[in-house]
Amino acid sequence: MIFVTGPLFAGKREYIRRTLGLSQEEFTRKAVWDVQELAAEVPDLSILAEKLSQKEIVVATETGGGVVPVDPRERAAREAAGRLACLLARRADAVVRVYCGLPQVLKGELPC
Repeated sequence: MIFVTGPLFAGKREYIRRTLGLSQEEFTRKAVWDVQELAAEVPDLSILAEKLSQKEIVVATETGGGVVPVDPRERAAREAAGRLACLLARRADAVVRVYCGLPQVLKGELPC
């Protein structure tokens, strides 16, 4: 599994499509994205991470930057998203952070 993360609108999807030579349809079939949104609703993040790691490509938007939310539920959701990202990175064959369209391979190698 390839785990791709980075800020909102950083070019994560476009980078992975271009790098792996995927059409939009192929990308849609092989990938799951915005997984950080799933973390807030799940009681056991390990089970979710195991399920997501069965996909070929997993994309998450980083949620740790900026002002810490005042609302306790929003803070808990942000914490859960970060924990899920750690679990996914541990399971991934490759981890790439994309910032401003520029990739930084943090773990492994991309199968180009």
